[in-house]
Amino acid sequence: MAIFKDTPMPAGDGKTGGNGEGTLSIIAGGMRVIGDIETEGVIKIEGRVEGSIRAGRQVLIGRQGEVKGDITTREAVIGGKVQGTVSATERLEIQATSTIVGDINTKSIAVAEGGRINGTVRIADVSEATQRQEHSSKEKQPVAVVR
Repeated sequence: MAIFKDTPMPAGDGKTGGNGEGTLSIIAGGMRVIGDIETEGVIKIEGRVEGSIRAGRQVLIGRQGEVKGDITTREAVIGGKVQGTVSATERLEIQATSTIVGDINTKSIAVAEGGRINGTVRIADVSEATQRQEHSSKEKQPVAVVR
């Protein structure tokens, strides 16, 4: 493990592209994060997050996962509960066990029977809409408190 060695890990290993894009971060069941989360890779939420989530690649929310805040990513698969705006520039999948209370902006959407949405759904190229929303919101520093 590179954590315990004096030599640094190589910048790219061929799997992640060297920029964190292939990284998987997990908020496990029973864990609660208060604050914003930002990653270039994939984040899986099985616990609870109170804050916005920005993932360069993908956001996965398990059946027991809960998010109170906005989600911005390329692709999202929602199986739990979300209270906030979901912006997926490529694709959004809403599973049968999910509930979303908030607006949805995406290019492509799949909703399984039983999945619930309470908000406005916009199917279009969301990269422009997301950029407009970013400029109108206040800049926040990512902060996470794990309990």
